[in-house]
Amino acid sequence: MSTTPIATHIDVKGVNKIFASADREVVALKDIHLEIPQGQFVCLLGPSGCGKSTLLNAIAGFSLPTSGSITADGKAVTGPGPDRGMVFQEYALFPWMTVEKNIAFGLEIKGVSAEEIQATVATLLGKLGLTDFRNRYPKDLSGGMRQRVAIARILALDSPIMLMDEPFGALDALTRRNLQDELLRIWAELGKTVIFVTHSIEEAIYLADRIVVMTYRPGTVKRDLLVDLPRLRDPSSPAFNSLKRELGQLVMEEQQRHHDAELVAAID
Repeated sequence: MSTTPIATHIDVKGVNKIFASADREVVALKDIHLEIPQGQFVCLLGPSGCGKSTLLNAIAGFSLPTSGSITADGKAVTGPGPDRGMVFQEYALFPWMTVEKNIAFGLEIKGVSAEEIQATVATLLGKLGLTDFRNRYPKDLSGGMRQRVAIARILALDSPIMLMDEPFGALDALTRRNLQDELLRIWAELGKTVIFVTHSIEEAIYLADRIVVMTYRPGTVKRDLLVDLPRLRDPSSPAFNSLKRELGQLVMEEQQRHHDAELVAAID
């Protein structure tokens, strides 16, 4: 019995990124190759300075590679596009707009009819537990609620690719777990392709189909592994903790390289 191969949704080929200033060049990414199939949940994992966010911004089209290529659904990424929705750690909400208006904003820009906007927003308010907060402003919401609004705003545009840059990093542990479970429910229901940046090993294992561990600068792929654990995952299970130890060793090696590089720079 033959199976139809899953199409590559995001293709990163030989990507390099160099940041140049008047007195030096910093190689942020070096020869990155990734093929991400449609519907996969991928976590980019590594210490600060390994280029996780730089790679995510390149896929988003915010910062183009110095060399190499990135395609999304077979089309070259040359800038931001509606096929790639971005969720930031800082929420990036419009403070002068209510929850409802924040979610509706992108649809209004696209020229969607008022009736469709109303229906879409109502559905997302319900899906993310925001119905009772629809007329509140961001300043009146907790961090977790603000991030729910940010996710709802991306979902409203129905982007097939969701790019998430440490979206739960500033939240308390309980809120973080609740939003992780909410995200997994939405991902399973809607079949989005997700690329999620995190420095938390446990978060990566809990969420991802696949974890890409990156090296300290220049950022390269140190390890690319599939997470073969059933969902929902139990962080106390032996299999979960075995993988956590393995990934911890990989990340600590890069953290040590970071520390050594800082010592050398201080001496110089």
